[in-house]
Formats: sequence, C-alpha cells, structure tokens
Amino acid sequence: MLELISSYSTVAIVVAALAHVFFFFVLALWARGDRKKIVQTLQRFTDSLPNRSRMDHDAHPSDQIEACLADIQDVLVEPPGSSHRVALSQRMRILDERRDYLHSLRFDTAWNVARTMIEAYPLAGVLGTILAIGAALASDDQASVGVIVTRFGDAIWSTFAGLASAITLMLINSFVEPGFAKLSENRLHVRETASKAKRELGPADRVDPNVMPTTPAMEATT
Repeated sequence: MLELISSYSTVAIVVAALAHVFFFFVLALWARGDRKKIVQTLQRFTDSLPNRSRMDHDAHPSDQIEACLADIQDVLVEPPGSSHRVALSQRMRILDERRDYLHSLRFDTAWNVARTMIEAYPLAGVLGTILAIGAALASDDQASVGVIVTRFGDAIWSTFAGLASAITLMLINSFVEPGFAKLSENRLHVRETASKAKRELGPADRVDPNVMPTTPAMEATT
C-alpha cells in the first residue's frame, strides 16, 4: 500500500497544481464580474449627477469605480437642499437595495485559501519523498540497493513536482493579487462613501418619495 501511494505522489501533486491554477482562473473571472457589477451600479447611481466623469471604454473598472465615487463626493460639497443633493438622497435607496455587490466574504475566503495552500506543495513534495524512502526500506526484496535506487528516483521527482508547483503558483498569484487587493479596496471605498453620504444628507435634501426630484436635464427644459 505504501509503495502504491508513493508511486502516485508525483502525479497527485501535478494534478492538484493544475486544479489550483484553474481555481485562480475562476477567481479572476469572479473578481472581473464583481468589478463589472459595481461599475454598472455606480454608473446608474450617478447618471444624473453634474460633471459626471466620462472615461474611455477601455479604462480599468477600478478607475471607473473611483471616478464614480469622486462624482458623489463633488455633490456632497454642494449647499444643502440643492437639486443634485436631493437627487442623490433619492438614489441612496437604489444603492441600499443593491448591496449584494459589496458582499466580499466568500471571495476573500476563497482567495485566502488559494493563496495559503501554495505553501502546501513543498510539504507535499517532502511527504512524497518520505513515502518513497519508507516504501524502499519496508520492501521485502533482497536486492534492496536496486529498490532503494528506484524509490529514490520517485522521491526526487516528488520533491521537484512540489517545488515547481509552488514556484509556478507563486508567480500566478503575484500577477492576480494586485487586482484582487484593489477590488477589496474598491468595496471598502464604496462602503465609506455610501456611509458618508447618509451622514451628510440631511432633512433639507429629502423630499416626498412620491415627488420625483428635478435633475439637470429637467431644469434645462423648464
């Protein structure tokens, strides 16, 4: 049994590493979808605000998020009761109803698991080495030298697979980590901006919910 396990240790490490790479790919798609959802929500939220930032279609989503938040900050410095602050106050309800885009626990947990488990591959390689040597020593074959040489080859490949997998995954993580960290920063900034808007929008910025607040487009037609 020990001999069978040791003979497949290298293959198991390689298969686990390939699954790990695919998991990073899934996380990258997940992060991309979350960024897109945040951008779409904020753009709908700020579509009637003055001096709304216009960015190129190929601008990074994180830059678009920061631009939308800057537009909200510009409205908050206007005098209380202005039409833009009233519109912003009404739209805060829209933002509150779609807080699912700020849920980050599952993503952060998955990313933490993917990042932390990279450290397991060298340990798995060492474990495969120990299993191979143990299988050689436990063999009943009298030609122990030949058996040990064969098992030593398995041990070397197991160690190599563990180290190579760890190095490759560390390289992949170094590419995706800045984007994942920026996404967490964007979520935090959105929460802070929404909380600040709620604190600063007073009674003068609230109107009857049955009355639609005027927007710059409406003011231009009157």
